[in-house]
Parts: sequence; C-alpha cells; structure tokens
Amino acid sequence: MAVQAITFEEELKKNPELKVEDVRMLREWCEKQPHLPKITDSELALFLHSNYYRIEPTKTTIENYYTIRSHVPEFYNNRDPLGCKELRRAFQTAAYMPLEGKTAEGYSILYGRLIDFDPSHYVYNDCMKLWNMITDLWLLEKGTTKGHVFVVDVSGILLGHAGRISPMGIKKYLTFLQEALPVRLKGLHFTNSIPVMDIILNMMKPFMKKELMDLLHVHKSNDTLAKYFSIDLLPNESGGKAGSVAELHAKNIKHLEDNRDYFLEEERVKRVDESLRVGKGRTATEIFGVEGSFKKLDID
Repeated sequence: MAVQAITFEEELKKNPELKVEDVRMLREWCEKQPHLPKITDSELALFLHSNYYRIEPTKTTIENYYTIRSHVPEFYNNRDPLGCKELRRAFQTAAYMPLEGKTAEGYSILYGRLIDFDPSHYVYNDCMKLWNMITDLWLLEKGTTKGHVFVVDVSGILLGHAGRISPMGIKKYLTFLQEALPVRLKGLHFTNSIPVMDIILNMMKPFMKKELMDLLHVHKSNDTLAKYFSIDLLPNESGGKAGSVAELHAKNIKHLEDNRDYFLEEERVKRVDESLRVGKGRTATEIFGVEGSFKKLDID
C-alpha cells in the first residue's frame, strides 16, 4: 500500500512546541533560496523538530539535506525499487527495517543486519541506498518522533566486508547523518560485535563528532544492549520476538515497491539546482574533499 504522508495538521497536534509562525518564517526564507526545491510544511516541521525548534540551525539542516542528497548520486539516485538491478541485489544482501515497538523513552528503532554473508555480494553504496530509502519512507509516514535509535546486528560481518567499504563512502553517510538527517538521534548501537568491527569503527571515527561518539555503543551481546530497550523488540535472529528477519524484510521490501512512485518523484523534484544558487555553486569535492586523499584499506 502506498504510504500516507503525515500531514502538517497531525504534526501540530503532536508537537505543542511547533509554531505556525516559525514554519511561515522558514517558508519565506526558503523562497529566497532559488536553488532549493519546494518543501512542504510537514517537511519543515520535521526539520524544525530535529533542531529543537531553533530557526538558524534548522536553515543549515535544510540546506545540507538537499545539497548533500544532490551531490551523492550513489546513495540518492536511481532508487527505483522495481527497476534498479543493483538495488534488487542489495535487497538480497541486507535487511533494514523500522521496528514496531519503542524504547521506554518513546524512541523509534531502525534495525539492520546482513542476510547474505558472502563479502563478494556486498556493495556498500547499494546497501546504503537501501538504508536511506527505508529511512526516507519512515520519516515521510511517521514524521516527528521523540528520538531515533539505530541498531545494527553485525553477525556475519567478515574481514572481506571491511575491505569493500571506502573511507569516502563512510564519510558521505556520516556527514549526512550528522549534518542533514532531520531526526533526533539518541543512540547508535552495534550488537554481537566481533573483532573485525574494530576495523570498521576505526574507519568511522575520524568522521564522527563528539556528539555522535557519545551516542555510539558497541555490544558483544544483548546483555548490555538490554539496558537501552527491551530485546523482545528485535527480530528473532537477534534474540528478540518481533518475527523472523526474512518475514519482516519481505514485508518491508513490498512497502518500498508499493511506493515506487514516491522514490521516482522524490529524485525528480527534491534536489538543489546549483545553477540557481546565489553565489558560488557547491560541488561534492568542496563538501567531502578528494577521494584520493584517503588511505585505501587493503584487505585480501
């Protein structure tokens, strides 16, 4: 079933701190930024909420959100869930999904894990494309929430997977997560951690600000993860009772396919037009630096 986007009226009911006046002020600002796409009131509410209703940081998030998405085609273009071969392969490689329950604080949980453990089948950019599609649809449907927690079960990750991740690919996602994604991130958990995770974390840490480092938790087992939320909320394979990963994943992929039109339209209309930007246009090199400046991790 195609997603029902949350309405601005629903957001106003949900968030007493959300003020129509603030949204109007942001809309006027957006209209003076000719390079930005059209942004709905419910999207502006999401940006405001993620910045705790501070106007100036919200403007920065809006600018970063659309600019980064426009300059990282490997994550944000060609997202047809039915027609993109690479994406279809990613569906066979990794499962990412919002979980049904919430933490005691009312935070929503986004969960991920590999389902095919063969490193030669793993393509980081395509798996990140899938992760971002899941996140986009979730935000469109649910809108604001008290907080978000990301949980990744690293069972099945091998040295070969680490060798297929580029530092620039990590930098691009972490920049988006920290500077642009309109969520109140409350935790980033890796569970069932194994020594190879240290290599991946060492690739991530240079691009993580202190605020994100403070939210990072690496667990060898669910014993320590259980301090943050009920383990029952997780899929069966991760020790929970939410149902099998295969069943939840199939339902989730069907949801993406049902919303194919949204992804095609989003790519067409929700990007910046650098030719209309007042002042100097931005480029991927200016935002992220040069790919070759990173040491390549060579793992056979």
